[in-house]
Amino acid sequence: MTFRVLTAEFITENNTFKRGLTELHNMEVDTLAEGAEAIAMRGNANAELAGFLDVSRERGWKMAHVISALASPSGPVSRAAYEHVVGRICAAITAQKDQIDGILLGLHGAQVAEDHEDGEGELLSRIRAIVGPDMPIAATLDLHANATAGMARDAHIWVSYKTYPHIDMRQAGQQAGRLLDEMMAGRIRPTTLRRHVPMMDEINAGRSDAGPMVAEYAKARQEESEPGILAVSLNAGFSDADIAEMGPSVFVTYDQKTPGAATRAAGIADAHARAIWDARFSCANTYLEVEEAIAIAKAHDASGGPLVIADYADNPGSGAYGDATNLLRVMLEAGLTDAVFAPMIDPEAAEALHRRAEGDEVTLALGGKNDPAFGGGPLTLTGRIMCLSDGAYRGDGPMLGGLDRTWGRMAVFRVGGIDILVVTERDQMLDRQQFYPFGIDPTAKKVLALKSMQHFRAAFEPIAGRVIVCDSGALSTPKMSRRPYQRVKRPIWPLDAETTF
Repeated sequence: MTFRVLTAEFITENNTFKRGLTELHNMEVDTLAEGAEAIAMRGNANAELAGFLDVSRERGWKMAHVISALASPSGPVSRAAYEHVVGRICAAITAQKDQIDGILLGLHGAQVAEDHEDGEGELLSRIRAIVGPDMPIAATLDLHANATAGMARDAHIWVSYKTYPHIDMRQAGQQAGRLLDEMMAGRIRPTTLRRHVPMMDEINAGRSDAGPMVAEYAKARQEESEPGILAVSLNAGFSDADIAEMGPSVFVTYDQKTPGAATRAAGIADAHARAIWDARFSCANTYLEVEEAIAIAKAHDASGGPLVIADYADNPGSGAYGDATNLLRVMLEAGLTDAVFAPMIDPEAAEALHRRAEGDEVTLALGGKNDPAFGGGPLTLTGRIMCLSDGAYRGDGPMLGGLDRTWGRMAVFRVGGIDILVVTERDQMLDRQQFYPFGIDPTAKKVLALKSMQHFRAAFEPIAGRVIVCDSGALSTPKMSRRPYQRVKRPIWPLDAETTF
C-alpha cells in the first residue's frame, strides 16, 4: 500500500523577555518556503525535512510538503506570522484530510506566540479538531523543548534531538518518519507519556559532549531497542520562555500493542526525570566574568589554536539581543590584537557603514541599543571598514552543512586589533563560513569572541586551543533570578530553594 503523508516544518524558539516579535520577515531571512521550493532549500541538508524525504523514498510514500517556516530565536511569534503559517498547514490538512494517511511535523517545542504560550500545542489542537483523534501524527522536537502535556496528548509519536550542538536533525526526522510508517501500516499503536521535572533548565541545557546528560542520552538510545519502546526523548527545557509548563521533561513513545510496554515506559521516564533532578548541581560550565575571560585572553598562547570565548549570556540562539557590549569593551580596554568579535547585531550601525566605502575610517555608536541594562550600552568607536557585503553564505559545518543563510547587510569593522562582525540579521555563531566569505580566517586569529552558548562548539572547538565561557550580563545570563518571571508554575528550582521532586 502506498501511504499518503502530509508534512510541514514550523520551527521557532521564542524568548518572552525580549522586546519585539518574530515576524514573517524573520522567517524569510532564514526559511519561509512552501512545497517544492522548501524541498529544494532543505531536502538535502541536515534538516528534519531531509529526514522525512529519506523515509518517503525508502517506504514509497506519496508525500505532500506544505511549508517550512524557521526563524532565528527572538521574541514571541506575532499574531499575523503565527496565523499565516498555521493557517497554511491547517488549510492543507482540511483540503486533504480524506486523502492522507498520516501527518509528519518538524517542530521546536519552545515556541511562544503572541496569543499562545504553547505554540506547538495550539497547532496540534487545531489539527486534531480537523482530523479527529485517530489520524497518525508524528513530530520532531529540538531538545530545548518546553514539552507540554497538550503536545504529548495530541501527537502519537515524538522524537527529540539527542545532540547539543544539534547535529542529528535529519536523523530525528528519519526516526519519526519510520515510526509513522509503522503506525500507518498497523504494526504498532503508539502513544506518548510525559514526565516533567520542576527545574527551569537541565543544569547543562542538555549538553551531549560533557556533563550528566551524556550517559542519559546513551541510555535512551539503548532503551529504544527494547520491545515496545519506540522513542525516548530527553527535553532540557528553555528557561527564556516564561510559560506555565517551562522546564525539562521526558517523553517516552511506546507501543500499546506490546505487553508490558506501558509499565516499562513509565519506569524509563521516571528514571530519566530523576537523573535530571539529581544532577542539578553538576554544571559543566564555569561562567567567567568578562574581566576574568580577558585576563586569560591576554596570556593565551595561540600556537595551539585560538582562544574561543563564548559569550553565553548574549547568545542570539536563545533570543538575546546579540548587541551586548560588555565583553567587547573589556577586549578593547585590554588592547587585544588578532581578535574577532562576532556577531554584533546592530542594523543601524551596519547601515551607517554601508553608506561609506571599504577602507574608510568611521566613528559611530555600536551596540547596546536594545536594553543597556542587559550587557552594556552603546560604545562610541573609531575604526576602519575592512569588508562590506550582503552577508550571504552557505554553511559547510556539522550544523549548517548545505544550508544557505545571511547576515543581511554587514561589515567587518576593525577597531584597534579587533575585527567586529557588524550584522543586520540575527544568528549565533554556528559555522566557520560565517567568517570566510568576509575575509576572516578564524584559524589565524588569537582570540575568537563568539556569541553562542554551545552550538559554536561543533565548528569552532576543533580549531580551538582552548574554550572558555563568560557571562556578559546580557539577556540570557545564567543568573536566572535577574529575569522577572510571572507565568511559570512555582515552586521551581533554582528560583525556589525549597523545591522538591
